[in-house]
Amino acid sequence: MEKKHEATANQRVVHRARNSWSGFLFGVGLVAFIDEAVFHQLLHWHHFYDKSTTAAGLVSDGLFHAFSWFATIASLFMVADLRRRHGWWVKRWIGGVLLGAGAFQLYDGTVQHKLMGLHQIRYGVKIAPYDITWNVLACLMLLIGIMLTWFTRKQGAHHD
Repeated sequence: MEKKHEATANQRVVHRARNSWSGFLFGVGLVAFIDEAVFHQLLHWHHFYDKSTTAAGLVSDGLFHAFSWFATIASLFMVADLRRRHGWWVKRWIGGVLLGAGAFQLYDGTVQHKLMGLHQIRYGVKIAPYDITWNVLACLMLLIGIMLTWFTRKQGAHHD
């Protein structure tokens, strides 16, 4: 029993980077999906690309949704492979999820919303509270993801 646990711990350490990347992809896909489903489709606050017609906005939403789906599926294939190799490390993976989610949301809130002006969170309201909330949540996810990744960098899998 001890040898099996040790072998699993070694596999987790060997596949440390793959756990992080799989989680990162899942985080990107998850936050993109939530953004698309909640803000684009349910609330109708914006489309991915608002600088053209509504039809162009809907097509851009479809492409954005496909992107989130591909990122999520690719991540889950990586998780299946990690599990097959006895190398899936949940704590490290969750750190990657939070890094991916936070990085995507911060990129969306700064580059796509402000620098490129592709869309805003809402229109016809004071946007500052929405922008601050969006980016603060992104930074919190990044911070927690960095902490989880940092704490798992040397400890191996012995503390899971």
